[in-house]
Amino acid sequence: KCRTGPLDIVFVIDSSRSVRPFEFETMRRFMMDIIGSLDVGPNATRVGVIQYSSQVQNIFSLKTFFTRAEMEKAINSIVPLAQGTMTGLAIQYTMNVAFSTQEGARPLHKKIPRIAIIVTDGRPQDRVTEVATQARNAGIEIYAVGIQRADMSSLRAMASPPLEDHVFLVESFELIQQFGKQFQDKLCGVDMCMEQEHGCQHSCVSTPSSFYCECNPGYRLNVDRRTCSPIDACADGRHGCQHQCISTRGSYSCRCHVGYYLNQDKRTCSMINYCSFGNHSCQHECVGIPNGHYCRCRSGFTLQPDGRSCRATDLCNGVDHGCEFKCVSTEGSYHCVCPEGQHLQADGKACSKCGAGHVDLVMVIDGSKSVRPQNFELVKQFVNRIVDLLEVSPHGTRVGLGQYSSRVRTEFPLNKYHSADEIKKAVMEVEYMEKGTMTGLALKHMVEHSFSELEGARPLSYNIPRIGLVFTDGRSQDDISEWARRAKESGIIMFAVGVGKAVEEELRAIASEPVEQHFSYSADFTTMTHLVENFKLNICPEEGKGEMEIRSPCECEALVQFQTNTVAILQSLTEKNILWARALAQMTARLEDLEKQIANKK
Repeated sequence: KCRTGPLDIVFVIDSSRSVRPFEFETMRRFMMDIIGSLDVGPNATRVGVIQYSSQVQNIFSLKTFFTRAEMEKAINSIVPLAQGTMTGLAIQYTMNVAFSTQEGARPLHKKIPRIAIIVTDGRPQDRVTEVATQARNAGIEIYAVGIQRADMSSLRAMASPPLEDHVFLVESFELIQQFGKQFQDKLCGVDMCMEQEHGCQHSCVSTPSSFYCECNPGYRLNVDRRTCSPIDACADGRHGCQHQCISTRGSYSCRCHVGYYLNQDKRTCSMINYCSFGNHSCQHECVGIPNGHYCRCRSGFTLQPDGRSCRATDLCNGVDHGCEFKCVSTEGSYHCVCPEGQHLQADGKACSKCGAGHVDLVMVIDGSKSVRPQNFELVKQFVNRIVDLLEVSPHGTRVGLGQYSSRVRTEFPLNKYHSADEIKKAVMEVEYMEKGTMTGLALKHMVEHSFSELEGARPLSYNIPRIGLVFTDGRSQDDISEWARRAKESGIIMFAVGVGKAVEEELRAIASEPVEQHFSYSADFTTMTHLVENFKLNICPEEGKGEMEIRSPCECEALVQFQTNTVAILQSLTEKNILWARALAQMTARLEDLEKQIANKK
């Protein structure tokens, strides 16, 4: 019996027409003699048989029989095919089918040798070199046995190396039985690791007529199939270490960055809490960071130069308090106040809204190229300041918005939004149009579309005031007189707001009577916030006392008052730091320039 371990053996038998019947009988005897020397069984050696000529026929597979008696019976029942000699086709079938796990071959990782014994008597009628190479690369050890008329070069092309151990040429079929005894010894009688210098660095595993090398745990076999290298267990990325993976022989360990410690799962890391040591001396809060800590003050306080103590902050100067009128700081906090006669709203920031009645308000803003993107954002903020004045609701005040340049676009009609928050959000999403300044076209659009009942204006019979506000920064490129007149004749109370290069004559033509109360002007976009208050006093008459006076910021008395207040404020701030001193110099220079302008006008 064979002294080697379990094998998967497949006999590949040539049954072409050149093999005469009595010669095929000697091939049957050869196979049965070899099988007789093997320890066959499901966990020992498994055997399969195929025959080929012009086609391939499976006699029985590796999973079919597990006793010698069953195998011999099947071999004796073979009827030769007696056609051509397609040896390459037979090798292809052996590789793809006969040695598949579906047909009973054991998985490669179990390292059970796969052996194919090809017995042929002639020259192949197809190519064998390439398919034999593929089979050998797939882990199949090929023995090529040629009888009588076999072609030696074809045998050598099929067999595994070394060729002197895998290629056999038998002179006649009468001698094949005698050769079978010698082949048994070749197949399973020699420990190849003992017979030759194997060169394995760690361990050698013997197989019939050959051997292979194995590495110790924690190592892998190199491409030379002899030497071994340590396995880098970190390289495959499956280690799960949060910070660093440290490879050891066949294994690994996780390590954390400085300032962190390894958790019990031996993979994740947690930051060392240096604040927990109790020696940080922070007055308010200690904040841990990797390899240290820092102190932090509570809201309304500022960290002092010592890095530990805190002092109360003037929050009105340090945060976006949102107070509509005035912010008053307290220790660690602040609150909003309103002017005399007005009340603080529920949000704690806004003052009493315009409550004189409901209106339909449509604002048309200039989106021409001269406005510029950064100023257009200020215009949108100006619009939202006006919205803040109003009690917006479906049955209260309604607001619509349009934009114009070389054309007119309705951003949203009067019936689109029903709350101030919705309107303000929509205003900030308006995109700048650029191009020309067709103010007359914008007035036409306002009259014909914006105040139509289709777009949400309430019927004239309801006596709801219709207010139109036109915002522009330059001269119109079309005529405005006709549609300004039509707007006022249709009952729309028109307000005109101009900034920068806006033409006073055009603003007055747009504004309703009395003109002085219905048009406003600001020299530049950054100083136009006072226009909101002017607008509030005109659409909310109860907010004013008596007849309202519109004062230009460039009038002498206003300038003197502005200068006096500004200088007083700047003088109090110079004590803080050198930056305020620079601001004072810049502001003083500006005031001197304004005084020169007034002097020139006189």
